[in-house]
Amino acid sequence: MGRTDNNESGTRPGFRGLGAWIPGLALVQRSPGRVIVFGGLGLWLATGLMHRIKPLPAGLDHMGSYAPAGEVAFLRDVTWLDGEGRRQVDQQIFDRVLELVGQAESLLVLDQFLFNDYLGSATNALRPLSRELTEAIVRRRRERPDLECWFITDPINTVYGGQESALLERLRRAGVVVVPTRLTRLRDSNPLYSALWRLGLRVWPRRWGPMLPNPFGRGRVPLASVFELLNFKANHRKTVIADRGGVLTALVSSANPHDGSSAHHNVALEFTGPAVRDLLATEAAVCALSGQPVPEPPPAPASEPRAAAADAPEVRVLTENAIERAVLDLIRGAQAGEELDLAMFYLSSRPVVRALAGAQRRGVRLRVLLDPNKDAFGREKNGVPNRPAAAELVRAGVPVRWAATHGEQFHSKIIRHRAADRESAILGSANYTRRNLGNFNLETCVQLRGPAEAPVFRDMKHTMDRAWVNTDSRILSTDYAEYADSSCLHALLYRIQEATGLSTF
Repeated sequence: MGRTDNNESGTRPGFRGLGAWIPGLALVQRSPGRVIVFGGLGLWLATGLMHRIKPLPAGLDHMGSYAPAGEVAFLRDVTWLDGEGRRQVDQQIFDRVLELVGQAESLLVLDQFLFNDYLGSATNALRPLSRELTEAIVRRRRERPDLECWFITDPINTVYGGQESALLERLRRAGVVVVPTRLTRLRDSNPLYSALWRLGLRVWPRRWGPMLPNPFGRGRVPLASVFELLNFKANHRKTVIADRGGVLTALVSSANPHDGSSAHHNVALEFTGPAVRDLLATEAAVCALSGQPVPEPPPAPASEPRAAAADAPEVRVLTENAIERAVLDLIRGAQAGEELDLAMFYLSSRPVVRALAGAQRRGVRLRVLLDPNKDAFGREKNGVPNRPAAAELVRAGVPVRWAATHGEQFHSKIIRHRAADRESAILGSANYTRRNLGNFNLETCVQLRGPAEAPVFRDMKHTMDRAWVNTDSRILSTDYAEYADSSCLHALLYRIQEATGLSTF
């Protein structure tokens, strides 16, 4: 009997007959190139989906409990034109940050997004905030060698490994624990690109390819740095925690210690009490996801209050998507005749825009003050996303004004709600965009609530009132018509960029 090695025996198929037994193999035999293309496409889509919805690292998307705010103060940085057209700057935030650094005794933790002296194409006189903060930390470490100090920051400050940061190296030499955030652990807001980066571009050697101009300032960076930049993700937090005489004090803000941002409008809240320890736990989570030592709080003083008096403000810590949930609850809870003020650098979140329009229909007294999105460190912008989003709000009847900027940015991020004699406000690092609110970036805000007549709320209202009506010969805002934009192209661009993540906002 002869040996059979083909399908005709009906017992053992040869290779040519396997196409009838294994689904899809016939396609490989006829068109292997097509299989490679479709297989690669499937891998790309699966990678993009996985890294968009994967579980968050522990400790993120945090909504804290309300606690007594203790000593609480509202701080703001303001830039304006006076009656003679001269540019004036009135800053409070980093003056106070430097004071807190200089008073720190046993623990100092800072989490700062932009920390460099890059100026872009800006030509206005700017304050060297990054160097001032560096020198203050180094000086305090020299004065108190036992001071435990963490400096958490974003890899943008080394252009994603493309340049050394002299500022960060100086902090390391002074004994500061410098924590570059491990962004790869976060979800991808730009999955169409980030999937390609994770599948291949991520391992691109830094010695390969041309050296390209640094997109943020002087010098050149390798192609690999640009590949990483295009993921458009960040640790965008701006927090300071300092131990002063055994009492932990926190400052949460929208301001960066960045020379090119030093004239921007910004807001901040300083507070003490149990919520500071909650804030510290959220910063420990960032250290943990970055594979770095975790800061430990000093023992809580026996006198630390656990319950607020009925007429005292309370504060809670919000991070990542918890910020959006709190903001939407605030807007949707506002009723006819109540006040709702929003001052924002970027506004593009579809749920927030719809909620604001709904509040207007309910008869809420709204004021929305936005950056016109025309300046970015000496470069001109096209007004997206704020101008298309503002056009939608104006069509819904919402009163909108623009910050009157002159090279600087209206970088504030705050919303306040007043109902009868009670008030609540949310402020901090987060813009109201999908990237900032959707569990993609790292963000920190705080929500304060209490009696409307508390000094901290009066300061917030006074700041908004002054900007809205240009009191005291300060030109702080301008009419909506100044930058009105009903362009269908810009509206479409805004919607596409917001939905896909193919944007920097």
